Amino acid sequence: MNGSQTYDFDRFRLSTVRHELFRDGQPVALEPKAFCVLTELLEHGGELLSHNALLDAVWGHRHVTPGVLNRSIALVRRALGDDSEHPRYVQTVHALGYRFIAPVTRVDDAAMRTGPAASVAIAPVASPPPETKSLAAVPVAVLPFANMSDDPGQAFLSDGLAEDIITELSRWHMLAVRSRAASFRHRGVAVDVQEVARELDVRFIVEGSVRRMGERVRITAQLIDTESCNHIWAEKFDRTLSEIFDVQDEVVGTIVATLVGRVQARDAERARRKPPSSLAAYECVLRGNALPWAEPEGRAEATRLFEQAIALDPDYGFAHALLAAMRYGQWYDDPVGDDAALDEALALAMRGVELDPDESTCHSILAQVCHLRGDFDLCAQHIRRAVELNPSNQWNVADMGMMLNYLGEAGQALAWFERARQIDPYFDPPWYWREYGMALLLTHRYREAAEMFSHVTDRNFLHLAPRAASNALLGDMQAARRDVADCMAEQPDFSIERYFAKLSFKRQADIDHLAEALRQAGFPES
Repeated sequence: MNGSQTYDFDRFRLSTVRHELFRDGQPVALEPKAFCVLTELLEHGGELLSHNALLDAVWGHRHVTPGVLNRSIALVRRALGDDSEHPRYVQTVHALGYRFIAPVTRVDDAAMRTGPAASVAIAPVASPPPETKSLAAVPVAVLPFANMSDDPGQAFLSDGLAEDIITELSRWHMLAVRSRAASFRHRGVAVDVQEVARELDVRFIVEGSVRRMGERVRITAQLIDTESCNHIWAEKFDRTLSEIFDVQDEVVGTIVATLVGRVQARDAERARRKPPSSLAAYECVLRGNALPWAEPEGRAEATRLFEQAIALDPDYGFAHALLAAMRYGQWYDDPVGDDAALDEALALAMRGVELDPDESTCHSILAQVCHLRGDFDLCAQHIRRAVELNPSNQWNVADMGMMLNYLGEAGQALAWFERARQIDPYFDPPWYWREYGMALLLTHRYREAAEMFSHVTDRNFLHLAPRAASNALLGDMQAARRDVADCMAEQPDFSIERYFAKLSFKRQADIDHLAEALRQAGFPES
């Protein structure tokens, strides 16, 4: 590499002197080795770099396996939002190496410090987005994890784990994550949390420790609210250390998803204590998201809050997506209504993705709207994009399972439902158990399906109908008739025909299977 450089490409800027990557002026977390790999690719933009060339340039003469390089390339792609099958930035040349394929502008950092370089064209970098997203984001710092092993050389594991958490948390727009350079200055077992919070200007701190014991590793992590110094979440992980990166990925995924869920819950509690007239758009979304959508009063208030958020900030993509969910829920819950609410949901969801194409939940909600409209190809496209953008979001993962039920892949859906609970053991919205039960029902595992449906205690007809079908297929007609009676009491106009008018299945065999079970349970045909 020839001295300190700044590289501009697309919406990104990488500075080697600052050792930071920016997207639209916002820092993007990238662990050190992956940063060096990206820098090397940018330095040789357009050239094919072999695996050995990259290993030598980044790791020197150390003995490392090709898997280490593959992981760094994957981290680079994740940071850039790139796709290995349809790359915009990093191209894989099978069995040979990698090439950076986007146009790159290079500027010497010394020239930038002394004044503008008139002879070099600098691609413009957009300013940070105003108000709602940047100002309302919850500030978080991840401190270096303490190495509790006897071997000081194991510090790479504790540092690498903290770096991975920073990388994953940075993918959430609701969080403003401090850079590694800022957080890692506070190294030590007995840091003063409030002092760190003041210096880094953060509200939440993640800290932890790593202890390696032969071929096992114990990792502890905790989330601290710096306003009260209370530990609001803590977890311990004991794992076999057969493959360090697999361990890191599993632990990071669990920590990230659970952490985000706890931050959301904590903020929702604070938002509920404030008078609605004082809420900004972001706080409207927080309050609406915390309400019980399954209850009519909660859904009505959430709808009002999401509408208010859009009125306050018409360019708030996430608010558009959540309002779309309210609209399709309104359509879904009314078996005899017209399609006006669903049409509005589609317009809102598409606008959400247009405004915020990198927000995974916007794609997930658009996928659900497309499913209800019977557009299975678009449904699959957007739900895949949702989990690509944020594979550690338990909601997106469970949404993937739900969509697979209706795309004719209920067998595959089971693994996604299991994964959601692996990510966050506390994840249990009623629809999750219903859809998990649906996957088991469609794969003819009726007793397990009935067990999943038993987790749902409300009398919503959307839960009662498949539970009745499952009981009928088990031969428990007393339970099936009871579910039918409860369902018809809740929704007197319910019929098998109207049920499938609201619920689209790609495979006719799945429709036939479920319809016959509903008949056996005793539901009217039309």
